[in-house]
Amino acid sequence: MTSQQLEIDPAPPLHDFPIWEIVGPRGAPVIAVLGGISASKHVTSSASNPAPGWWEDVVGTGRAIDTRQFRVLGIDYVTSGRSAAPVTTSDQAEALATVMNQAGIHSLHALIGASYGGMVALAFGAAFAERASRLIVISAAHESDPLATALRHLQRRVVALGSAVGRERDGLAIARGIAMTSYLTPQHFEDRLNGIDRDDSRLVEDRIGCYLKRHGEAFAEQWTSEKYNALSLSLDLHRIRPEDVTVPTTVIAISSDRLVPVAQSRELAHRLGGPSQFIELDSSFGHDAFLGDSSRVAPFINELLQLEVEVVS
Repeated sequence: MTSQQLEIDPAPPLHDFPIWEIVGPRGAPVIAVLGGISASKHVTSSASNPAPGWWEDVVGTGRAIDTRQFRVLGIDYVTSGRSAAPVTTSDQAEALATVMNQAGIHSLHALIGASYGGMVALAFGAAFAERASRLIVISAAHESDPLATALRHLQRRVVALGSAVGRERDGLAIARGIAMTSYLTPQHFEDRLNGIDRDDSRLVEDRIGCYLKRHGEAFAEQWTSEKYNALSLSLDLHRIRPEDVTVPTTVIAISSDRLVPVAQSRELAHRLGGPSQFIELDSSFGHDAFLGDSSRVAPFINELLQLEVEVVS
């Protein structure tokens, strides 16, 4: 293992204590990377774990977040809050700070959060301003959009119904399939039907229905209803005052995002308490552009991570 591949093993879990993984050369600037609720501590492949990470296209050797230049820290989200209270994005921010203490990291060169991770990044910026030099917030805002909250409420009801009739896995799979229709755009699903006879219901079902079922079932194999409900509700409970975030912040919004409307992201950038920058991109992947259209998002991340680049108000 070369000096550019040195890693710290994940810390052991202690009653929902976050477990973590860090990859990159010792002494290099540290970047924490947080994704959606289905993301994990395994952000990218490494010598000790060659399995692809959840952001493999963006993080790794020679990529936008280059693990030869930076250390990349990822965590598993905690699913229980203080006492019996629901877990919040502030709890996740505190968990990240705890991991940093365990790893001996005083300050982050950057905290990059997408979707739920962007919410956590904002909560971290509000509570631990001195521990991050900059935030990059993608497809996230200071509070949940009411329509997104309504949709997640129905998803949790589907999960509850599945559990009540002994079909938890089916409930989770359907809830995830419904969620995917909000992560992506109408154009994305239109593209899936290109070149087929739309009068043939079997073909339409295969291109749309089977696609959602396949992804939903893959998700359900890795999740429990308790974990899903905890993080889904956490999305709904998220709320911070943008004015409390004084860390230099770049907000990256997707014009076709139906979960986080561009107007909401623009409001966030305008109200932030520190230097801010707003970037609007277009993608047929909508909310999930940071995953499905990473080549469009990655260059902006790479530029922002360069030491000489400053976020301007």
